[in-house]
Amino acid sequence: MLARLFAALIYLALPARLAGQSVADHVDMGAAAIHAHDLRTGLSHYEAALALDSSDYAANWRAAIALLDQGELIPDSLGGEERDSLFARAETLARRAVAADSLKPEGHFAVAATAGRASLGLGKKERIRRAKVIRDEALRTIELDPDYDGAYHVLGRWNAEIMRLSGLSRFFAKSFLGAGIFREASWENAISNLQKAVELDPARIYHRLELARVYADRKRYQEARDQLSQIEALPDRELLDPLYRERAAVLAQRIGDKT
Repeated sequence: MLARLFAALIYLALPARLAGQSVADHVDMGAAAIHAHDLRTGLSHYEAALALDSSDYAANWRAAIALLDQGELIPDSLGGEERDSLFARAETLARRAVAADSLKPEGHFAVAATAGRASLGLGKKERIRRAKVIRDEALRTIELDPDYDGAYHVLGRWNAEIMRLSGLSRFFAKSFLGAGIFREASWENAISNLQKAVELDPARIYHRLELARVYADRKRYQEARDQLSQIEALPDRELLDPLYRERAAVLAQRIGDKT
């Protein structure tokens, strides 16, 4: 109810020349704004589109991803309830996109990405319960589009997060996920999926950062440094790239000259 009211208020607040646009017009203008790194304007257009048609496929999955970005921009010290609310709404919109059209990959990817990010604010048991959804949605994305680099990234991170669990948490993972799916997780799968993501989009900083993190986890420090070096040479392309670049610098300092 509050989400609908918020969307309606945004729509009514738009200038008259924009309020008269169609759903497709708002989605296109929102995508253009996001491409220009104007997140606020992009979200306003997506919310306006949803106010006109809450079941529109493109408006839902695009708004879901934009809300993820908005949440990521909130510092940890200021995050908490506001960020969790953004991630929860993002997941709701992503699932609505899949309900609108389950045969397109973007909606499934949005569910995998939003469920994954939203779960980080939950307890370990609940995160483990949701792991199957994340993996299944990422795999479905790849089934629909074998070249969807973001889905490989999600799968790589999924494997890494499972392998980073403590022994006790991994025991719970076996209990909640079942032995079959739990056996699918490995450091090798984490690396191969993230390598595939980098192969498909070598200029995406986020892919290289996560691959470097996994290399560092495995004490493959030189390979991690190679990825971080590549990041230094890449231009900022996406809204969160400056944030990822900062995280890459922190990781580079942490692994230093380790061999």
